[in-house]
Amino acid sequence: MNIENPVIWITGASSGIGAALAQAYAREGANLILSSRNMDSLEEVKMSCSHPERIKVLYLDLSDSSDFDTLVEKAVELFGTIDILINNAGISQRSLASDTILEVDRKIFEINYFGTIALTKAMIPHFRVKGKGHFVVITSVVGKIGTPLRSSYSASKHALHGFFDSLRAELHQDQIKVSLICPGFVNTMVSINALTAHGDKQGTKDKATAKGLSPENFALKAIKAINREKQEVVIGGPLERLAVYVKRFFPLLLSRMVRKIRVT
Repeated sequence: MNIENPVIWITGASSGIGAALAQAYAREGANLILSSRNMDSLEEVKMSCSHPERIKVLYLDLSDSSDFDTLVEKAVELFGTIDILINNAGISQRSLASDTILEVDRKIFEINYFGTIALTKAMIPHFRVKGKGHFVVITSVVGKIGTPLRSSYSASKHALHGFFDSLRAELHQDQIKVSLICPGFVNTMVSINALTAHGDKQGTKDKATAKGLSPENFALKAIKAINREKQEVVIGGPLERLAVYVKRFFPLLLSRMVRKIRVT
């Protein structure tokens, strides 16, 4: 957006990708609003950043979107404006579709999809008044490719792609940008916190996740794409990036590959 010291609101900022984005943006002199349910962890992330005096923390529970209009008002009041909203918060899944109770499927969608679009809708009026703004959505490679053990997680990410592609077209005349950032494996706690068939956390880190990009490396690549206002970018290892193109041009081949690859 070519704004000096922009105000950036990052959800899911208490660990992993969100924390790494906060630390990287802080080094660039941005003013930050960090949100999640874990206020203690948010304070730790804040103090780990350069210029903590430019950082505010704000409680956010994406599973309860009943009053996001008021939440957005509070967020705007912290610095007087918001330039970029990074929708990063979410929850993953590690269970077979046939074993997963419907309550778990609904919870994943409530957080990943409905919570995210509710916060986005609440932010649109502010961006329209400003005459510009930027929505960034951290989705996933599985928002483009479905893999085993992630049926509803993948579906929620696919849904985000559909929603934000449509929103981008609708808000073009308002000078509001939309960027979809699709991570592959990133070495975070995402698999530890992933929901299993009956809603329990998996509690262990997948080998594939442990071998993924560092959150810091991912954050630098993501910020580069955001600064360039990329509409969509895949950030991951070479096989993950290749899979996106195989899906597009050789979908039958990919379906055979997915059955055999290790996704945990």
